[in-house]
Amino acid sequence: MLRTALRRTATTANSPLFCSNLAYPIPSTRRPTSSSSSKPSTSVATPLTQSQIKTLVLSQYTKSTTRGSKFTRLVLNVVAQPAFLLSACQNLAKLSPEGMGQAPTIGSFSVEDMAREIAENRFKVEPCCVLLTPSRKKGESLVLPDLRLKVLIEALRMVLEVVYDERLMTFCYGGRVGMGRHTAVRYLKNSVENATWWFAAKFERQSFEVSHMERLCRVLEEKIDDCVFVELIRKLFNSNVVRIELGRFSLGRGFPQESGLCGILINVYFSGLDREIQEFRLRVNRESRNVDAAKIPMSSNVSYRPAKVYAVRYLDEILIATSGSKVLMMDLRKKILDRIESDLGLKVDGMRSTIRSTVSDKLEFLGMELQAVPPSVLNPPMTEKEVRARKKYLRQKEVQAQERRNARERNRRKVGMKILSHLFRKLKRSNGFRLDLPIEDEVQAIFSRWADETVQEFFHSLEERYNWHRMLTAGNFMSLRHIRDQLPATLVDAHDEFQAQIDKHLSPYAMMAALEEEEREKEEETERKYADQTANDLTRTLIKVDAPIQLVRKAVKLAGFTNNMGRPRPIKLLLALEDADIIKWYAGVGRRWLEYFCCCHNFRTVKIVVSYHLRFSCILTLQAKHESTKQEAIKHYTKDLIVTDEGENKVAYFPTEKEVKMMGDRNLSNPMPIDGALTLALVRLASDVEPPYPCAAHFCTERDTRCYRIRLLQNRLNVNPANDEKWVPGMGAIHESFNRKLLALCPRHRDDLFLGGITLHDIDITTCWEQDAD
Repeated sequence: MLRTALRRTATTANSPLFCSNLAYPIPSTRRPTSSSSSKPSTSVATPLTQSQIKTLVLSQYTKSTTRGSKFTRLVLNVVAQPAFLLSACQNLAKLSPEGMGQAPTIGSFSVEDMAREIAENRFKVEPCCVLLTPSRKKGESLVLPDLRLKVLIEALRMVLEVVYDERLMTFCYGGRVGMGRHTAVRYLKNSVENATWWFAAKFERQSFEVSHMERLCRVLEEKIDDCVFVELIRKLFNSNVVRIELGRFSLGRGFPQESGLCGILINVYFSGLDREIQEFRLRVNRESRNVDAAKIPMSSNVSYRPAKVYAVRYLDEILIATSGSKVLMMDLRKKILDRIESDLGLKVDGMRSTIRSTVSDKLEFLGMELQAVPPSVLNPPMTEKEVRARKKYLRQKEVQAQERRNARERNRRKVGMKILSHLFRKLKRSNGFRLDLPIEDEVQAIFSRWADETVQEFFHSLEERYNWHRMLTAGNFMSLRHIRDQLPATLVDAHDEFQAQIDKHLSPYAMMAALEEEEREKEEETERKYADQTANDLTRTLIKVDAPIQLVRKAVKLAGFTNNMGRPRPIKLLLALEDADIIKWYAGVGRRWLEYFCCCHNFRTVKIVVSYHLRFSCILTLQAKHESTKQEAIKHYTKDLIVTDEGENKVAYFPTEKEVKMMGDRNLSNPMPIDGALTLALVRLASDVEPPYPCAAHFCTERDTRCYRIRLLQNRLNVNPANDEKWVPGMGAIHESFNRKLLALCPRHRDDLFLGGITLHDIDITTCWEQDAD
């Protein structure tokens, strides 16, 4: 029923669902002025939900026996609908559907007019492109889309996501919902076993050219029969507003030079290669399972394990591993590299794409170091020191439990004496001794419970039972026959029954035998676990994921957190910021680092870097700003770096030491790399007479903004990020054209940018302007 309604609205231009005069801010390449007028607008259309978007796109799927089943009229019936464009605006603004229809307008554009232009094929891409020039003469310029074009790009991405998401391979990560970096790492840690050889296909630094674009369009035309849709993507590439650069470190990191459309287009471009890899995996698994097991002697201790091929691709990073022979891996590597160079037209760095041993060589993937290790490395047994500490802890618990028992007995004795004295006084005051007092049942229940607990504690104490058994059985003259013959038979029988009950309930030998049996079972369990662990270490290997600590420390030193001796130092560039903004900048770097590397085995080392180097570098920066001592700064802000917000409430933006200790790999997500926060600094202008510029965040209507100057790390250090000798290998960098540009942000989006809630990709950078430095 919903699909029928959506089809009807797709062909009805005047439907009330899609009629909208909602206007949104359009960016400008010039400096914003305070004379921009605002017009409140009403909206009839509402953004579509995720299920409605999927239903709308799938409704354009037509089955044909001559041309094949394809998606048709996607631009006219899907992208050109105001409700669909409003959904794209909602994704860009990261707002709820309830708040999308009430934004005021500032130099507005109409969603309805934009939808009409797209439907009539009158939408021009070139006028919506803004050229940003770098601050230095030899720098490289960058073309960015304005807000209207960003909405169109997001709408195209939403369509491709519905069309291709379920058609991609399961080992394809990146550019997909719920398929991020941590998901790929979880697969490597939990599913890849006994891998012997692997290699990572490393691309040379190259950009998508015309030939690559034509191949991509041909792949799109296999599923999409809409020339207008494909032509729009071709125009985006021809105008350089959407660029795909392989072999670099900007893909999937939220940098403004990368469009959100790039991730899904890379997955579409590599979909043919993914299918061939999947077919090869299935063929190898099928052939290895069909090996004749009768050839292996029954008396042999050799166990046969079928060869498996594992694959993981995150955007342009490809990892192939196998548990088979090296010949198998060489054959697979040759086929994959030939397919990449011949059919995809991409250049592969053969020196960095060599086959390596999983045990002896480390492999860099997703900015982390991978290596196959025995299971005992990932889950090591307790050392002697840990065993001693554990025993000491258990003894301390026993002493504390004994102290609590003694205190409980002492309190019970006091309470019992009080109860008895109270009962005695009651009986004396009454006329004679009465036994039917109302308190009798309660006292009896209390003493009965205490007696049961005391008996249970007594029976659980081996020493108490042994002492009582020894006292009651010592000097047993009734065991002599001449004495037994002289005593009455009833007395002898009663004595024997008494001794039998003593042996039954107080004999320590049965309990000692039970304890010895329990200890023996514990020893056997320990030996069995040791044998199983030894066998696993000899027959199994798992993937260990480590953070590149040396590169992390190099990045810390490059950014200025530490000096040449590796000790924390202040960053002078941040002295112009307010105290809270300094702490937020450090907190954004630290939290992103902790979130990104929380899945690593050596996460404890990353915690030390954040909790020591970044924390004390922030303290030293605050000390240098206020020209105080380190002790005074710690006394004022504490080690948790607590500041007071506008509401006079104490807030800790930087993760506290307790929070850092409790962090782990429990909550894995798609983390944002640290590069965007590490290489970016926002310095507020000193002038306080600024006009009320609109906020640069997508669809933000706040006018209480402040102007900030963007300062990039590579320009401040005069270092080229392409030079791996001076730059950190694998570390991305924001494009140099943003350096020294001015940007207006409201307090909320400024805090989100500092703390990692948003990136420059979520801000309309085309609204920034240039100004000579003071």
